[in-house]
Amino acid sequence: MRKLIYFVLICIGFTACESNVVYNTYKSVDLAQWDKDSIIKFTFSPIDTVSRNNIYINLRNNNDYAYSNLFLIVGIEFPDHYTVVDTLEYAMADVTGKFLGSGMTDLKENKLEYKTNVIFPHTGEYTFTVQQAMRKAGEIDGIKKLKGISDVGISIEKIDENE
Repeated sequence: MRKLIYFVLICIGFTACESNVVYNTYKSVDLAQWDKDSIIKFTFSPIDTVSRNNIYINLRNNNDYAYSNLFLIVGIEFPDHYTVVDTLEYAMADVTGKFLGSGMTDLKENKLEYKTNVIFPHTGEYTFTVQQAMRKAGEIDGIKKLKGISDVGISIEKIDENE
């Protein structure tokens, strides 16, 4: 447990030093079991309506995660209530079954690219929603409790126009 606390503090320290990070937050998943009906929401109010940004979905998974991929339904609701919804698939493990992501313990952190070169054209609140959409073969309703995902986050990074 102590190692986990140090790991989180180090991650926060590195994030604080990155000047291009506009927004970065996580929400915990109860008991690392993500219910199929649980929609995780993040609200972001941009100050800059001109700069380009990259948006990432950040996930932390542990060894209880039993799959090599992950399906998500991700939405963005704009201040004018216009909504964009995407169904996404991400690799969570390599061909040998080793989890991708960073971390030296059984907790792996994944930074998954969602959208690039995004401009937030309006001031006001943007709401991001993230929902797991995993299914087992032959099942229609999906996996009720997806085990092994402990935290879900969103990060937004301003693109350095000089690069």
